[in-house]
Amino acid sequence: MESPIEVVRRFCAAWSDNAEAAELAAFFTDDAVYHNIPLEPTIGRDAISDTISSFIRPGPPGIEHIEFRVINIAANGPVVMTERVDVFRLADKSFELPVMGTFEVTDGKINAWRDYFDQNQFTNRMG
Repeated sequence: MESPIEVVRRFCAAWSDNAEAAELAAFFTDDAVYHNIPLEPTIGRDAISDTISSFIRPGPPGIEHIEFRVINIAANGPVVMTERVDVFRLADKSFELPVMGTFEVTDGKINAWRDYFDQNQFTNRMG
């Protein structure tokens, strides 16, 4: 079985490889919690898939692609922390957003994902 850090590396790479929402959601347990800290948490694999689908909406003004550039990654048992720069590509521009992410992995699946970022910075860059 993959180590927690390997699971998270593969998950981040899947975002950069433009994986579909269902493929990304397959990394999670059925009862996983995904929490963009400025927003309300999303609970359950199906809800996480729907949330991911809502991020990536081709055509203006939607996000066409998100690349996760992992700057640093560290693990302590089942907990994996990432320092990332997420690159958002829209039809007419792209921008970078610094993000700190914490993942909890159980039996090869992510059961919790928390991302910390500046919501105002994201909103301003989206335009």
